[in-house]
Amino acid sequence: MKTAITELFGIDVPILAFTHCRDVVAAVTKAGGMGVLGAVAHSPEQLEIDLDWIETEVHGRPYGVDLIVPAKYAGSDAGGYTLDDIRKLIPAEHVAYVDDILRRYDVPPLSKDEPGRGTLGRGGGESSVAPFSASQADPLLEIALAHRPSLVVNALGPPPAHMIERVKQEGRLLGALAGKAQHAQRHVNVGVDVIIAQGAEAGGHTGEIGSMVLIPEIVDAVAPVPVLGAGGIGRGRQMAAAMALGAQGVWCGSVWLTTEEAETHPVVKQKFLAATSSDTVRSRSRTGKPARQLRTAWTDEWDDPTTPQPLGMPLQPILVAEAIARIDRAAYRPGSGAEKLANYFVGQIVGTMNETKTSAQVVFDMIDEFIETVQSLARQLED
Repeated sequence: MKTAITELFGIDVPILAFTHCRDVVAAVTKAGGMGVLGAVAHSPEQLEIDLDWIETEVHGRPYGVDLIVPAKYAGSDAGGYTLDDIRKLIPAEHVAYVDDILRRYDVPPLSKDEPGRGTLGRGGGESSVAPFSASQADPLLEIALAHRPSLVVNALGPPPAHMIERVKQEGRLLGALAGKAQHAQRHVNVGVDVIIAQGAEAGGHTGEIGSMVLIPEIVDAVAPVPVLGAGGIGRGRQMAAAMALGAQGVWCGSVWLTTEEAETHPVVKQKFLAATSSDTVRSRSRTGKPARQLRTAWTDEWDDPTTPQPLGMPLQPILVAEAIARIDRAAYRPGSGAEKLANYFVGQIVGTMNETKTSAQVVFDMIDEFIETVQSLARQLED
């Protein structure tokens, strides 16, 4: 299969898999697509370990790394807040509200040695770096560039100038996500090589424009820069639709969350397998920016207009990080309140993610259905 994306990266099929799981990255890459490791939650040490492992597994095949460096976030005008700065800005009523949620759903505290404890830092913290900031992402960028990813992607806004310079210096390609045509144009103007046109159906941080409208708008706005369609794509028919709209390939994220290799929390994975496409919501409850995720008691609590509303990025993720760690640990108890709260980012494609497969099988099934769809359209034209 030959498109601008397969030619650019030397891959067999134009399917890029965004995932936080190194096993999925390797499996999709070996199946002929290209895995892209979402590194925002990685420590520098863990990213080093995972990239070494991926490169051992893929034997020189191309893969990518995705970072989150937002163009604008709380405190960015002053160079970015430290965690101590953030602690002073989080209102006491928000802290009390999170405590109230955990109390009402009977979510026990973490022990003093468990990961995630003390993230809000009421008694001090182990790190001074704020999440979703350049200070957090820059060390990860340097580790990525010390390895051999073919593509480095920024997931929120235009890549900062120093990020562009470093990626170009190392001879790598640069990608960025866009939810509007004007955002895509800005990306191209600063030197981005590949645009991911991400519709509102997608999991995680999204805009409000659906893929059917967004993809051709962005394709027209940035031509001849290649565009990947994203959002609501997890099957071959959807891949064919995206490419009929002008995309040169697809960027899929949610569909890997129920694969055999995925590290998705088992309770959340079961929720995904049972969910319909109506069971997601764009909510600021986890990161402070609108992000599509599974609707659960957690999102409902933050959607209540009579309670404190989510804070901006990066305040909200610091506020709720320990709470989410507590929920994830306690959710293993069947019927618990934590089980009702447990959720994760996922797109509307979740409605067809009702069977656990290997990541390679997802790739093969997508390509088979894509070929069948294109051949069916060709027959219609002949008739």
